Amino acid sequence: MQKTLYIFLAILCLCSCSKYLDEEMVTQISYDYYDTEAGIEDLVDGAYSELRYMFNGEQSFTLFNYGVDEYTQAADGQNKYFDDYTTQLNPSSAAYIHDLWTAYYRAINACNIGIQRIPAIEGTQFYVSEANRNQRIAELRFLRAFYYFVLVQQFGAVPLTLNGDVTVRLEFERAPVAEVYQSIITDLRFAESVLPATQSQYGRITKGAARHYLAKVYLTRGSAVTEQRGQQVTDMDSAAYWADLVIADGPYQLLNDFADLWNINNQENREVILAAQFNNNAFMLNGSGNRAHLYYQMVYDGKPGMQRDIPYGRPFRRLMPTDYTMDIFDRKNDSRFYKSFRTAYMSNNAGTIPKWTTDNAPSPALVGQPKFKLGDTAVLLTLHKNVSDAEIGKKSYLWIPRNKYNKQDFLTLVKHMDPTRLDISTETAGRDGVYARLGETYLIAAEAYGRKGNYAKALEYINTLRRRAAYKQGEAKPVHFWLTEGGTMGDVNSTENHVLVTEAVFEANDQHEQYPPSANSKERRFIHFMLNERTRELLGEFYRWMDLARTESLVERTKLFNPSAGAIQPFHKLRPIPQQHIDRLFRNGVPLSEAERAAEQNPGY
Repeated sequence: MQKTLYIFLAILCLCSCSKYLDEEMVTQISYDYYDTEAGIEDLVDGAYSELRYMFNGEQSFTLFNYGVDEYTQAADGQNKYFDDYTTQLNPSSAAYIHDLWTAYYRAINACNIGIQRIPAIEGTQFYVSEANRNQRIAELRFLRAFYYFVLVQQFGAVPLTLNGDVTVRLEFERAPVAEVYQSIITDLRFAESVLPATQSQYGRITKGAARHYLAKVYLTRGSAVTEQRGQQVTDMDSAAYWADLVIADGPYQLLNDFADLWNINNQENREVILAAQFNNNAFMLNGSGNRAHLYYQMVYDGKPGMQRDIPYGRPFRRLMPTDYTMDIFDRKNDSRFYKSFRTAYMSNNAGTIPKWTTDNAPSPALVGQPKFKLGDTAVLLTLHKNVSDAEIGKKSYLWIPRNKYNKQDFLTLVKHMDPTRLDISTETAGRDGVYARLGETYLIAAEAYGRKGNYAKALEYINTLRRRAAYKQGEAKPVHFWLTEGGTMGDVNSTENHVLVTEAVFEANDQHEQYPPSANSKERRFIHFMLNERTRELLGEFYRWMDLARTESLVERTKLFNPSAGAIQPFHKLRPIPQQHIDRLFRNGVPLSEAERAAEQNPGY
């Protein structure tokens, strides 16, 4: 019988200026199809399609933003054990761990099949030259490296499969972490040497993406303190080298205004290096749209004068910022704070606008009159502390000061919001999921140079981002500048001089930086300063769990700043290997014994 398999086919749009992956469907085909030009292109598209995994469900925040210092669990959700590290986080119960493992190994197998078969493809369209064939191989080798990079950070030693399987395979040996990292670097170096600087089809891997991830992989490998990742004394040199190339060699540029990064009409901007592509076509979404917009929102619908709408989104209230996050910014001078969060909601429901009463009306003439009109401020969140109920009641709008924040009411992150959704109840959306942008490249370069002891060069990169973060001369500041943060109403002066930093910020124990007890030297304070700076620039962009794991600071910082995570233990620096995988393993043609299965599991699980 002819062997068949189910694959995800990503159908290319014929117009080269459109997004590369525009559609997903499932079909049943023969493996022989992969010996044709059309078949191998569909296989490549299928390998790309798993890039969507991080954004198209609750695995996004569960695996990458739960259980960290920046965010803690809000009111709802079924996977809070990833945040509080209870015993439910185990090899059998944690479904998203199995799903990640399965999705990425499926993608890796597609990459392997394509890498093996592409050299023999003789086509009439793209596959007409060896150069074109090598370009597709380079794309697949980048993708294989990407998927392994996530797996090795999440699980440690993992099976390293570099050959495609078209039959059932039951024997897998876990490769040492150092071997996995070396394979990742080898693939990325090949991709960098072959890929073009730009691609005609937006969304395909470029030379810049390979360079960015080379810098990130070297930084990650070299960040090890006690772990054995195969780190080399040259890792920080390599991280700095590749990051410098991305920054200096283009075609990427920092946007002038941090807020422009989250403008839904500005997705394909010059700062983006790699993004998973989505769209709002109802048929094409079919369960695979971007859902990240759901998870970082407070409950605004049902508040006085409010109802759910498309611009304000559908609030799943899964995560809320910690006190650490709210205090690690210079909220007065660093625009990234108020450009990352929504703090005001304008009334969109005339039927629930409250009226003044004799108990709270500023004057008798207002009794019985609406407190505000459609389009006026209905809800305002501020960072004030210790505000009394009496003071709150004097406002025409619902005032939620910081001392009234709870698991339903908190600052909403706007980075993932998508006002182009099809209707108010739709969960899936079309915003692209950004994996790499130039802002992070600057931080990678800064950390690499600082770890080398070249703090002057590190600060040069840090302050470049901080100049972008400052309010510009003539820029209107948010109401919080004077209402909450002590500024003057109408002030349009630049805040650049207030946000630039010097070595002094990590030479001593700067109280604002909230350094943990282990940060007892300049070198250690620098690492934690960089983690703080990554929060200020990259908050909620699905880097945090792996940032803390790579710097071996996950336990200390999470326990210190996340009130839900008191049960975290050192073994939580790795995820459990999925029990479904272990239970299927054979060795030398026979199933593993109970002792052998136990040996396949990460310590602590």
